[in-house]
Amino acid sequence: MKRRTITFVINKSTEDAQIRAAADAAFESGDHLLCLLLESAPSLPTYFYGGFTYGGLVVPDDWSNVIATAKGELKERVDQIEQVLAKTGASGDVQPAMCVGVDIKHHVARAARVSDEVQFASSLRETPEFLREAAAGVLFLSPVGFLLNGSAGLKPQNIIVAWDSSKAAASAVHAALPYLLDAKEVVIACIDPVGTAEQGGQDPGADVAAWLSHHGCTVTLSQFPSGGRAVAACIQDRARDLGSDLVVMGAYGHARMIQTVFGGTTREMMDQTTLPVLFAH
Repeated sequence: MKRRTITFVINKSTEDAQIRAAADAAFESGDHLLCLLLESAPSLPTYFYGGFTYGGLVVPDDWSNVIATAKGELKERVDQIEQVLAKTGASGDVQPAMCVGVDIKHHVARAARVSDEVQFASSLRETPEFLREAAAGVLFLSPVGFLLNGSAGLKPQNIIVAWDSSKAAASAVHAALPYLLDAKEVVIACIDPVGTAEQGGQDPGADVAAWLSHHGCTVTLSQFPSGGRAVAACIQDRARDLGSDLVVMGAYGHARMIQTVFGGTTREMMDQTTLPVLFAH
């Protein structure tokens, strides 16, 4: 699939080398690279809040200078990234977004809605809140998925699909289809499969395996018990045993609030930094 648009979510600390690698990969594939540069907006010092009961907030005298300085630094980084893109010859542009935590997901979602895939720079892990909210923007406010831990130009040959017959898992398979079509082997992994009409059918995973086979994929169906272990651990172990270079899975199959508080498979797979994972919801 050519001429895809890839949104590459970065921050000011994302190294030029990583941006250059993403641009080189886009050039080689004939894709368009949209670099979404996220930056925290300056926070008004809390000790300036208050004022009189019927008066306004007391704002520091130099607040406008603080804002201007932050915008200037962001513009400087934008110019630097544009120079990196220009040197690669790739089709690309830079979209800066200075925002607070609650706005991150909306900036990311806006870009994701007009993209084919979203990829996150590893430097986003330095700001966990940004990473979580950016992920939420893609998963819940856009129709695409996002790739985490994947290097630029990732061309996986052995892919494992964590399949549970859910809508989220199906969305992930659809989002990953360009990778699946180019892979040498695709393993449909069903952990603790439930063979009922309401869930996985009589042979869980057979339907999606057949569908991918019709597309020309070489597919193997693997059904296995968790043995009481965490699903995330099972996925990682099976991926390593099979030599998989990409995991495809649905995200937040249960309520996001519950998983945010208590953890969950999605959070555990996002926290690990070894295996590339493509998530969708």
